[in-house]
Amino acid sequence: MFLLQTAGLFILTALAEIVGCFLPYLWLRKGGSIWLLVPAALSLAIFSWLLTLHPAASGRVYAAYGGVYVATALVWLKVVDGENLSVFDWTGAGIALFGMGVIVFGWTANE
Repeated sequence: MFLLQTAGLFILTALAEIVGCFLPYLWLRKGGSIWLLVPAALSLAIFSWLLTLHPAASGRVYAAYGGVYVATALVWLKVVDGENLSVFDWTGAGIALFGMGVIVFGWTANE
């Protein structure tokens, strides 16, 4: 259950980071309004706050988060950008998520 809660929190964190970076992209590359920077900044602030909610040392949190970010970014690529994912994309995401699981499992083993 701990691993699922942690993964869920990481997914929310990844979405906040991706939205915070995607909105300026829309402004700079797609002719969007400069006002997109307001929700982008708010989203990045939420991203930073969400990272503080984990019970592990920050370096472990960042390392484990990286695996979930990879998988979430690929899902974003499929859903938002409409790109098809290759077997290499799915395999890489699986490896990254496995690595995240190993790191998170280590949090409880060190206690």
